[in-house]
Amino acid sequence: MSKKVLVAYATKMGSTGTMAAVIGSELRAAGHQVDVHEIGAVLAVSEYDAVIVGSAIYQGRWRPEAVRFLRDHERQLRNRRVWLFHSGPIGRSKSQDQPTPPDVARLARLIEAAPVKTFAGELQADAITERLSRQAELDHLIGDSRDWPKIRAWSREVATALQTARVQP
Repeated sequence: MSKKVLVAYATKMGSTGTMAAVIGSELRAAGHQVDVHEIGAVLAVSEYDAVIVGSAIYQGRWRPEAVRFLRDHERQLRNRRVWLFHSGPIGRSKSQDQPTPPDVARLARLIEAAPVKTFAGELQADAITERLSRQAELDHLIGDSRDWPKIRAWSREVATALQTARVQP
């Protein structure tokens, strides 16, 4: 059964938005109706059966607008299937799950979201400014660490899960 799904994302440099677009594409390929929007453009979640929220994660924190979105829509999200993902680890930590920030973890529990999924990120050369005293140390991290097969596989898992009824405790 086709579901109407919102994929909302918060990004700083665009990488998380590109991931959200790929997730939306995979869900559409599985037969779902999908809207992909930057989080600030979403006014309500009431028309959706399910919501996926993604945020860039920097220094262990989600983008403030993503946390605000979860907080502002908490009541409506409680009545929907919800998945969360964050993107950002690069370098040696790119394959490691990142801890969910406490404020996001608390909100995730309240809305009964699936466990947060971590995806490796991307560091663009223009993100490194002259102000960084350790620029030379960061140069080797520049590049795209995103694992597209992993992102697509997770998206297909979500698509499959959407076909099953949500079990209420």
